[in-house]
Amino acid sequence: MVNSEVSNNPRGKNSLTAVRGGDRTRTIAIQIAVAAVLIALIAAIGISIAVKQHKKNDNAGATPTVGSSQASPSGLTGSITDKGAIRIGKPGAKSTLNVVADLQCPSCKMFESANGQAITNAVNSGTTTVEYNIIAFLDQSSQGTRYSSRAANAAYCVAGSDPGKFLPWLISMYDQQPEEGSQGLPDGKLVQIAQSAGYTDPAVAQCITSDKFASFVQKTTQQVLSSGVNSTPTVTLNGKQITGQELMTPNGLQPALEAAGK
Repeated sequence: MVNSEVSNNPRGKNSLTAVRGGDRTRTIAIQIAVAAVLIALIAAIGISIAVKQHKKNDNAGATPTVGSSQASPSGLTGSITDKGAIRIGKPGAKSTLNVVADLQCPSCKMFESANGQAITNAVNSGTTTVEYNIIAFLDQSSQGTRYSSRAANAAYCVAGSDPGKFLPWLISMYDQQPEEGSQGLPDGKLVQIAQSAGYTDPAVAQCITSDKFASFVQKTTQQVLSSGVNSTPTVTLNGKQITGQELMTPNGLQPALEAAGK
């Protein structure tokens, strides 16, 4: 009788219904809370992506400029060639040296260590104009930090500020080249190297840390590689490629530079 009374008691039935209703209410509340968290998370991710994309788009059309109005006190002037090379020299130079290099490339460091000073002397004397195609194809050697690309960007940043300091800056960059497979140099270190080379304008630091010419670097790299260049350094003097041991011999290029400059 007790069980029958309970089962037939409307009050007892309503109590059970109330409990079930409370469970459903809590379930719905939890679902709403989870949905709210997911919406907030998706929104946060979307904002992050949008901010990054906005920054990327801001830099997408940035093209470096190194004009004659930016002549160095040393008399050196600079420009950007149609192939994206940084061209530095004095008016009337009789020879043109072109160097394709990646700032993460160990062989490029060896070449610059051997011939950097000879190139600098030839350019400063006014007999040779040098064109540096600084490309970036070794990003995979820096644990995802894109060191080659960031270093190439820095090259355009400093050249645009003062072409006269570019060659000493380049030598310094190779002197402090990070090991392959390391994380590369952080932006702060790139700024420090630039400042040590005399690039103290805050605009240069901003250019480096914002990766201003990232898209230009990638575009130029693809153009150079598509032209048939398959190794770095690739060096040509007055259009003729140099492949001998003079590339890695101390001042090995000096005789060729002197002969071409006469």
